[in-house]
Amino acid sequence: MRRIVVTEFLSLDGVMEDPGGGEDFDRGGWSFKFPDPEGMEYKLDEVQTHDALLLGRVTYQAFAAAWPGRTDEVGFADKMNGMDKFVVSTTLGEDDLEWNPTTLINDNVAEEIAKLKELPGQDILVGGSRTLVQTLIAHDLVDEYRLMVFPIVLGAGKRLFGDTEAASVLKLVDSKTLDTGTVILTYHPARD
Repeated sequence: MRRIVVTEFLSLDGVMEDPGGGEDFDRGGWSFKFPDPEGMEYKLDEVQTHDALLLGRVTYQAFAAAWPGRTDEVGFADKMNGMDKFVVSTTLGEDDLEWNPTTLINDNVAEEIAKLKELPGQDILVGGSRTLVQTLIAHDLVDEYRLMVFPIVLGAGKRLFGDTEAASVLKLVDSKTLDTGTVILTYHPARD
């Protein structure tokens, strides 16, 4: 069975908003204050070992505006552009999906994502997509969290974990500290 892997850039205070600076957040671009070759290698390896992206509308549209037509020496852009993409949106239509291959999920989201997990293939990456991640958490569909926590307190912004109906216990399965002080934490839900 495929797993849903949520991979996020976070500040110490849990903010995930605009790490790359492409949005209108006045504190955006904060991840670039901590350039680390080992962190870039980690992200490259991560993309290379997955064959699908699951994205919310906002992240999909940002990625679709940024990635098509890009190339690089290490193959990151080619991999991003070639991966199967699944976008969860009730406002986009099939005609809005120009970054191919993309499949729209606009109804029965939890059920459709559970079906995706049953299909053959590698694990499915979820990046950004705050609202979608919170839906996945609410339906116990996240199998792994990979949190790249940067040593910065932003003091404002959209946070990964919002209010939930119940507490969730996570089990730390791996950690790594980079030269910049960024920490990569990998958690699994502590399911019975």
